Amino acid sequence: MFKSILVPVDLAEMDVVKPALDKAIALASMTGASLHLVYVRSILPVTFMEYVPPSFDEEQQTECEKKMADVVAGLAFDKSKVTSAVRMGAVYNEVLSEAEEKSCDLIVVGSHHPSMSTYLLGSNAATIVRHAPCSVLVVRI
Repeated sequence: MFKSILVPVDLAEMDVVKPALDKAIALASMTGASLHLVYVRSILPVTFMEYVPPSFDEEQQTECEKKMADVVAGLAFDKSKVTSAVRMGAVYNEVLSEAEEKSCDLIVVGSHHPSMSTYLLGSNAATIVRHAPCSVLVVRI
């Protein structure tokens, strides 16, 4: 059924990510799929650049990669079938790009129940659903 499953990870909201990871692991275990985890870092506005050290981006990238490695290490899944990536940019753009680059046939994304702000402004999960090149499973918490 599925061969390659992508799970967007928000390191700041693991309570939303955990149910999505659990569902992705269950599906991958049943179908023999590989798992790809992606975290997307926000771009720091140019106006803040003078206030951060020159090594800020590099340090943030390294820290996020370490946190992602910890997430992978904690998975109850064959580690040889798991990859992780840390990207920078707009969440939905980077998630969709990662899905295409990894030839994913399913994206499993965690999401809060809709609130008024997400109805009016949209959410990353909604944008991913609308524009994904493959099937998307939204796991509500």
